[in-house]
Amino acid sequence: MRASHSRPGRLHEAYAKDTSFLKTVLLTLLLALITCILMAPPSRAQDATVSPQPGNNCAAGEKIDGSTAEQAKAKLEAAGYTDITGLQKGCDNVWHARARSGGNAVNVMVAPDGSVNQETN
Repeated sequence: MRASHSRPGRLHEAYAKDTSFLKTVLLTLLLALITCILMAPPSRAQDATVSPQPGNNCAAGEKIDGSTAEQAKAKLEAAGYTDITGLQKGCDNVWHARARSGGNAVNVMVAPDGSVNQETN
């Protein structure tokens, strides 16, 4: 009888050790998860509507219109400019480029309203 009485004690002791180990592992995992959550950078999903346009240096809230480089180039050519290079749109929706006018290299711009102007230095 004595042998059978000692077995339940050993099982209880082994179960207690396993449970203690399991609790320790789960607590460690929980602390690691909490640390990861607290260390993660804040989500910027809420700012998606006012964030800068992707791929440019525009400020939040500035909206880039739908005009294209081809449209801007066509307006510059219609105004008499040739050899148009470096055509880029600014955050203010103004297209800027280098072009030739009367054989001279000049800086030009196409405003959002479609007007073409020579820029001054």
